[in-house]
Amino acid sequence: MKKYGLSARERIKHKKDLNKIFQSGTTVLSSDKKIIAYYFVDVTTQQPVIKFAVTISKKLGNAVWRNRLKRIFRAAYRLNKAGLIDKCLINSKSVNLVLSPHRLNQENNKVLKLADIETGIREVMGFISNRI
Repeated sequence: MKKYGLSARERIKHKKDLNKIFQSGTTVLSSDKKIIAYYFVDVTTQQPVIKFAVTISKKLGNAVWRNRLKRIFRAAYRLNKAGLIDKCLINSKSVNLVLSPHRLNQENNKVLKLADIETGIREVMGFISNRI
C-alpha cells in the first residue's frame, strides 16, 4: 500500500458495501459542518484494510464542480490516511469509510480549494481513529 496512493484495493466498489455502511455504520460530522463521514468498523477480518469512497449528490452542483470536489476529497484523504492505517494495523480492524459534503454546494462555494476541505477531513479521520 503506497503512503499517498489510493489503489483499487482501497476503494469501495459495490453497492452492498455502501448500503451496509449507511444502514449499520456510524456518522461523524466535522466541527465546521462541511463534511459528514459514515464509517463501519469490521472486527472479524484476517488482514486489516481501509476502504474508502466519496459520495456527492447531483443536487449540489454541476458535473464539473462535483468532479472537482471528489478530486479534492480524495487528495485530502490520501494526505491524511497514515494515522488511520496505523491505528487499524495496531488494533487489527478494518474500516469502511464514506466521505460526503454536508453544507457544501456550488451556489455558496463557487471555488473550492484543498485547504478549505482538508481541515474537516483531518478532524473527522482523527475522530474515527480514536474510536477504533
